[in-house]
Amino acid sequence: MVPLLQQHIGIGISHAANSITITTDPSPRPPPPLLRLHPQPRRRRHAPAKPIALYTNCKCASAAASVEEDDVAGLGYRHPPKQIQEILDVPPNPSYLISPRRDRIMFLKRTAMPPLSELTKPENVLSGIRIDPGSNMRSRMSFYTGITVHDLMANGTLGPAKEVHGYADGAKINFVTWSPDGQHMAFTVRYKDKVDNSVNLSLWVANAESGEARPLCISEDIRLNAIFELFVWVNDSTVLVCTIPSSRGCPPKKPLVPFGPRIRSNEHKNVVQMRATKEMLKDLHEEELFDYYATSQLILLSLDGTVKPIAPPAIYTALDPSPDEKYLMLTSVHRPYSSTVSYKRFPKKVELWTVDGTFIREVCDLPLAEDIPITSGSVRKGKRLIRWRPDMPSTLYWVEAQDGGDANVEVSPRDIVYMELADPLNGEEPQVLLKLDLRYRRISWCNGSHALVYEHWYKTRRTRTWVISPDCKDVSPQILFERSSEDAYSNPGSPMMCRTPAGTFVIAKIKTNYEGTYILLKGKGATPKGSTPFLDLLNINTGVKERIWESSKEKYYESVLALMSYNPKCEIQLNHLKLLVSKESRMEPTQYYIKAWPDKNQVQITNYSHPYPQLALLQKEVIRYQREDGVKLTATLYLPPAYDPSKDGPLPCLIWSYPGEFKSREAAGQVRRSPNKFARISSNFPLLWFAILADPTIPIIGERDQEANDRYIEQLVASAEAAVNEIVRRGVAHHDRIAVGGHSYGAFMTANLLAHAPHLFCCGIARSGAYNRTLTPFGFQKEVRTLWVATDTYIKMSPFMSANKIKKPILLIHGEDDSKVTTAMQSSQFYDALKGNGVPCRLVILPFERHHYVARESVMHDQVIYMDRIKVITCWLQHCFC
Repeated sequence: MVPLLQQHIGIGISHAANSITITTDPSPRPPPPLLRLHPQPRRRRHAPAKPIALYTNCKCASAAASVEEDDVAGLGYRHPPKQIQEILDVPPNPSYLISPRRDRIMFLKRTAMPPLSELTKPENVLSGIRIDPGSNMRSRMSFYTGITVHDLMANGTLGPAKEVHGYADGAKINFVTWSPDGQHMAFTVRYKDKVDNSVNLSLWVANAESGEARPLCISEDIRLNAIFELFVWVNDSTVLVCTIPSSRGCPPKKPLVPFGPRIRSNEHKNVVQMRATKEMLKDLHEEELFDYYATSQLILLSLDGTVKPIAPPAIYTALDPSPDEKYLMLTSVHRPYSSTVSYKRFPKKVELWTVDGTFIREVCDLPLAEDIPITSGSVRKGKRLIRWRPDMPSTLYWVEAQDGGDANVEVSPRDIVYMELADPLNGEEPQVLLKLDLRYRRISWCNGSHALVYEHWYKTRRTRTWVISPDCKDVSPQILFERSSEDAYSNPGSPMMCRTPAGTFVIAKIKTNYEGTYILLKGKGATPKGSTPFLDLLNINTGVKERIWESSKEKYYESVLALMSYNPKCEIQLNHLKLLVSKESRMEPTQYYIKAWPDKNQVQITNYSHPYPQLALLQKEVIRYQREDGVKLTATLYLPPAYDPSKDGPLPCLIWSYPGEFKSREAAGQVRRSPNKFARISSNFPLLWFAILADPTIPIIGERDQEANDRYIEQLVASAEAAVNEIVRRGVAHHDRIAVGGHSYGAFMTANLLAHAPHLFCCGIARSGAYNRTLTPFGFQKEVRTLWVATDTYIKMSPFMSANKIKKPILLIHGEDDSKVTTAMQSSQFYDALKGNGVPCRLVILPFERHHYVARESVMHDQVIYMDRIKVITCWLQHCFC
């Protein structure tokens, strides 16, 4: 057998000797700073049976002892071999932004992983957001390192790269946008203050033709406020910017002696149910900090440097200029605040102003919304989702719930969509656009004759798409599609959008030789044989579709990304159609192409090399099997290059998954992936192992009026058992050498499988999980019943309650600053419960990390565990049990 990635990650397998040898970097690899270890089970009256050893050579004991000695030393982070670090350090391919007129493409360079030092900077956690007080922006924002611009030539090729220049080397770039006419780009650059060395933001503008960039405002008195929306283009030469008020002084200091006790009360017997979070405002001092950092003064900033303040200071969360560039819709939040909900539910005011600074009217002022029910489909009372109609100069539309926002209330209609002019004439009342019996989702606008309205109801998974004529009152709405949102096979796709000269997006109208109005629908094309993306030509009047393009099925996975044809009226001749498409295969990374009609010829515009050629021959297969009750399941199997189970025998295997909830067996069994997609290594996914069964479907099905979670354990075990049986049947794994792992709800799954199906797995890896559902009493995942309504379900689903049933080794990993319901306390308490029951376990707390791990040190340490899993768990545990 060809050794498994032997020359690259130092792992070789010799089945003749019935042993596994792992060669790694000889330098010491101490564990992370926070690690709790319980390798030795408590003494019991009857000694537990020894687990099956995956290491049978004489090096096992010494290796395990070495691991344990490193654990005790607790000296720091561990690092994989240099070859592995090189793979994980590969930066992602650049992002792209297409110019409004589709004549240029901007590529934005990115980095791989930030150092841990980036995560250690001070931050304030206020009302659901994390603020970097030094730069007055969200903390830990990723950034771009460079910008290049290419002209798109008539033949589909790209012109020479023009590097945007003028800023200092090593700049951190954010908030990159095109001007509406595509002649300029605006973006921010982070720089250090000359006085106090703090990091500030500077707004820059670059010429698209030359690439020359310059600061848009050089006044040191103007500082940007990027807590919420930072800036928007109002027209081709002016941006509306959120800045720090000039009167703002130093941050309010927390009093050494509290003003008084913290008091929370509910004398009015309000029903307020919120899923657990630890980031809400805690006291008056935090309310003052929220005001201090979030309050902005708006200014209009022209390309010539002219500055004009507009509107009073407020906590502006959204800035929306009208398509005709006459009005500004400003959304802000205000007091009274809440210690229960985030800023998204604070009192919200929407106002209309003219671009020259004249107040027009108040659209709405919504009260504090603490009482939105937790039932899926429940929404805020009053006007919501207020938007500009993109195909009209200055017309607003919005939605209002008729059920009080409570999805438990039976009412018809449930939602009403309204529309009115920005400045109504003679007290004109809003126009009713459409009444819906399900919950409104969105509108895709085309013109006054056609628009698509989408509604959905989660409990039944029903979704409808309506065709309406917004400016033709005598034309009745018609249902275009009605289907189950879970049914991937019947998904018709979404309309291709075209950018207007005003910078808004509307549905592109396709001109053909046929009668009627035609649009394009692009979809993922899920089929029983795998996803095959498509492009359909749809007659919006009759609903008749014609497939005009489909991805290759044999080798490549192709997907339509964007419309590249430009017409000011958004009317595209079918024979002049141009698309941006992506193309990839199992062994070839994603490349971008321009595909042109009528011949459908395509021109490649990128030539990215394989990010890790040492893994180019990795075997990948989408496999199908079924569980005992007949539900069809799908998984992706990764195997070493040149590996042949008939010759080389079974490998140690890791099953990595995440459960999903469905209303029907048919939908649960559908294939939603492609065997032809390129396998990109992610810092959050352990691809560097022996054999990987990735994302096997673990459907939890609740048909009709059944609650899916009432049979969670039964279906979880059945799905896992089917996956194990399939890889054993194929000869790629052995029953006693299969591990299970997952992140978040996948970690919850892992712990439950070790508790309720100990015969299936030799060990488990659980990252960022929540294990005690009594600590999330108002629902979790798709569960909307409370702990007091479904007590038995909460208890049975909690692996914390079954800690005494777990016998196999389990590794718990958690980010110290995880602010979701999966707080680090969940892993810590679960570890204590496991240890208290003599379960062999390990807890790794990653400092400064949140729910997902981003720092290079954390990722490298994590990947050591993935790559070296057998050594750090199985070998270590064999030593402990010996």
